[in-house]
Amino acid sequence: MKDTLDTLRRRLTAQVVGADDAAYLLIAALLAGGHVLIQGAPGIGKTSLAKTLARLIDGTFRRVQFTPDLLPSDLLGHSIYRQSTGVFEFVEGPVFCHLMLADEINRTSPRIQSALLECMNESQVSIDGVTRPLSSPFLVIATQNNRYAAGTFPLPEPQLDRFLLSVEMRLPDAASQTEILRLHASGAAGDADAPPLVDIETVVRWQEQVRAIPVSDALCHYLVAVCEAARRHPDLKDGVSARGSIALMRASQAIAAMEGHEAVYPDDVKRAAIPVLAHRLTPAGEDLGTEQPRRGRVVASLREILDSTPVP
Repeated sequence: MKDTLDTLRRRLTAQVVGADDAAYLLIAALLAGGHVLIQGAPGIGKTSLAKTLARLIDGTFRRVQFTPDLLPSDLLGHSIYRQSTGVFEFVEGPVFCHLMLADEINRTSPRIQSALLECMNESQVSIDGVTRPLSSPFLVIATQNNRYAAGTFPLPEPQLDRFLLSVEMRLPDAASQTEILRLHASGAAGDADAPPLVDIETVVRWQEQVRAIPVSDALCHYLVAVCEAARRHPDLKDGVSARGSIALMRASQAIAAMEGHEAVYPDDVKRAAIPVLAHRLTPAGEDLGTEQPRRGRVVASLREILDSTPVP
């Protein structure tokens, strides 16, 4: 499993140069059966990363551009009356796929954002009194442009809590940018004909194996201690929900699988903690300052928590 995961990660980063950390966390979310929120400026490869992952696991991919005029039926689907048969026929929306890219999710209204809650939490859609299951695995990758805030609708806390982890993508360094230009100049960038590495059935088996990775009682106490420290930290507010604690455990199991560990170790928890908890917390106080962005302040507090929490 680890060898195939390493190959998957290498092929993913080969297609999206300079996105090593984002690719690693995206695979971890896939293994844990969670959803991902990617934050970053336009044009840094967020869409390419999601599309490439779907192709490598041979899954169906749908991209939805979230705009203020989007309707729930545009996302979930709708029923249409067929005169030829005299019955209503359900037309599936883009959520009926293995991997859905919700592009600029903060550009649409809270009504549309909330339409995703059942999909993300229950992997199903309820329309016209009928509950329809979604594909398995089902992964939502939502992007959020953190540079231009005009005309956006901040995601509410219940929506943020549905994302297993968040990823902050930055502009690659100069060497990576040079490699990107070289690939585009040679015509090797975005090779859509590259064959899938694994199939969907393999991914489902991986998810089952990840959930079976042992988590000792000592590690459970450590997970709780980290979350409790985040709840009590004077520089943080909003706290971590019980769902957040479970998300931290699931992400730690996924990272343990990627690292080839037989059980979850404290280092796995430490690697998962910031991506899992950063978007669930906000800095305390109204004056957020200008020297360090909001996420940066949360990350600094989380690093302090991880350094000070005793390791079993």
